[in-house]
Amino acid sequence: MTFAEFRRALGAMFIGLALTLGGIAPAVAATVVTVNGEPISDIQVDQRLRLFRMEGNNTGRSGATQQLITEAIQIQEAKRLGINVSNAQVDDAFLQIARNLNVSRDRLTQMLEQGGVSSQTLQDRLRAAIAWNAVTEAAITPQVQISELELDQRAAEQIADFQNFDYILKEVIFVGGSGRSGQANRFRSSFAGCDTAVELSLAYTDVAVVDIGRRHATQMPDAIARELAGLNVGGISKPRAVEAGLSMLAICEKVQAEDLTFVKGGLREDVGGDALAKEAEAYLERLRSQAKIFYQ
Repeated sequence: MTFAEFRRALGAMFIGLALTLGGIAPAVAATVVTVNGEPISDIQVDQRLRLFRMEGNNTGRSGATQQLITEAIQIQEAKRLGINVSNAQVDDAFLQIARNLNVSRDRLTQMLEQGGVSSQTLQDRLRAAIAWNAVTEAAITPQVQISELELDQRAAEQIADFQNFDYILKEVIFVGGSGRSGQANRFRSSFAGCDTAVELSLAYTDVAVVDIGRRHATQMPDAIARELAGLNVGGISKPRAVEAGLSMLAICEKVQAEDLTFVKGGLREDVGGDALAKEAEAYLERLRSQAKIFYQ
């Protein structure tokens, strides 16, 4: 479970929750499983199970035990790599959860205790999440390779015909907008190309002609890109309401040019995130398969 996922889950568990569970577990502990020699007690399992119930997690005692085993492996791997999670990091994460829930740190602690969960239980899970994030960044992220060919193929699939154009544009703005649609449409009907845009604007008050420069269709909202795709050089778009007034885009140059740069930018993060998640899962599975896990 990632740190971000845990924070979302914890936030959801308190909405409309009736805290009716029992008190904190007794102090006498018995080992139920060891992970590479590190014991996990029945109290830890009981506490995690209570936290599961508060979250609406129905995987039961087995799920609680398996999560504790996983977290033990994650923290052990972090230590092997020289990664230590400070108490200050855990405290900051605990406080951030309280802030996300719009409660104080003390109130969050109280809410947990009302559900029979010690704050240490939550802090232990946060410590493991922080440790694993650090392991992912240090040991797993460098191994993730994103294929440029795959990105090109995915990006090409997302590019529509109307997005295969590169433009040089001017923007004509009728400042104010209210009641000026008639003027803007008269300007549009008289428009004869970018070279005369400024001269034509002088016949109207409060009109600005702005050089936008080069824009690829993928940099624009789809509705505008579709309209411009249907216009030739020297054409101008219909008036659209913007914050400053009414805006029209004039096409000074237009060439067909498939540009995947902007599409690939977003895809790179998505593909990279998917690849990283898969690699992290495989890395954890390898650690688990190599771990010495003994149930008592």
